[in-house]
Amino acid sequence: MSASTNPNTPGEETTTLGGGCFWCLEAVFAQLRGVTRITSGYMGGTLADPDYEAVCSGTTGHAEVVQIVFDPQMIAYRDLLEVFFTIHDPTTPDRQGNDVGSQYRSVIFHHTPQQRETALQAIAALTAAGTWRAPIVTQVTTATTFYPAEAYHQEYVRHHPHQPYCRIVVAPKLVKFRKQFADKLNR
Repeated sequence: MSASTNPNTPGEETTTLGGGCFWCLEAVFAQLRGVTRITSGYMGGTLADPDYEAVCSGTTGHAEVVQIVFDPQMIAYRDLLEVFFTIHDPTTPDRQGNDVGSQYRSVIFHHTPQQRETALQAIAALTAAGTWRAPIVTQVTTATTFYPAEAYHQEYVRHHPHQPYCRIVVAPKLVKFRKQFADKLNR
């Protein structure tokens, strides 16, 4: 496995988000109009070329993330963040449901100063609105080297919809997402 330097085509932007298992995030964001590429992977750790087993050990410092390439003329970065904060719990440090460990932390890896500012504004707005009972613990940090996950993790839910984790954990998130963001879905 090697680090990714996936260059964007003109007019595209990249963001990298972590909010629990990357299977859930990928399945949701892949359905949004304006998302042109999405890759599950790892970011934020110290080990070069991490693999799934190493990341799951919780000792590498990496988070499971999705790297999203999108067309900001079709979907705004702020809209991506709205979806992000809807599909996971940003108040639980190092945990999403039964997935526990630093690799499941809520994190926004910004690629530009504008993304950083937008992320901080989104968190401030959610906090002011009292959207969550507990404080938001989502980290906002500069993007580092992105390592794509192994091939079997890419498009996992699409390839394994009947796998128990996909049926029990991912499927309900997809139903909620499709209902709430119907106007932003690929047709």
